[in-house]
Amino acid sequence: MHRARVFVQRNYSRRYWLLFSLLIAANMTVHAAGFPQPSPGLMPNPAKGKVLYNQNCASCHGADLKGSDKGPPFLHRVYEPSHHADLAFQLAVKNGSRAHHWQFGDMKPVPGLNPDDVAHMTTYVRSEQRKVGIK
Repeated sequence: MHRARVFVQRNYSRRYWLLFSLLIAANMTVHAAGFPQPSPGLMPNPAKGKVLYNQNCASCHGADLKGSDKGPPFLHRVYEPSHHADLAFQLAVKNGSRAHHWQFGDMKPVPGLNPDDVAHMTTYVRSEQRKVGIK
C-alpha cells in the first residue's frame, strides 16, 4: 500500500512540475516574442486612461464607449476580459486588428501610443465595463 501511495504522490508531483514548467515557458515565450508590455511596476490610472482614450479612441469607439458608425462598442460582452484580454488591446493598438466580430472593417494601428498609454486606457475601459456589469 505504501508503494502505491508513493507512486501516486510522485506522479502528481511530476505532473505538477511539468505543468508549472510549461506555464513558465509559455510566459517567457510571450515576453520573448516581443508582445507589447507596460513598464514593470506601472500602476495604470483610469483618469489618465480616459484622457488618452478620448484623444485616440473615442472618434471610432464612442466617447461613451458605446461605439459609433466607425467602430464597435467597448461596453459589450464581446470585450469582456475573458474574451478579449488586456493584451488584445495592446496588440490592436500596436498592429491594428482584422474585422472579426463587427462589420466596421479592419482597425489600423494607432501611432504615438506606447504600452503604458494602452495600459492606462485599458484600465479606464475595464472600469467602465464593470459599472455596466461586464466582468
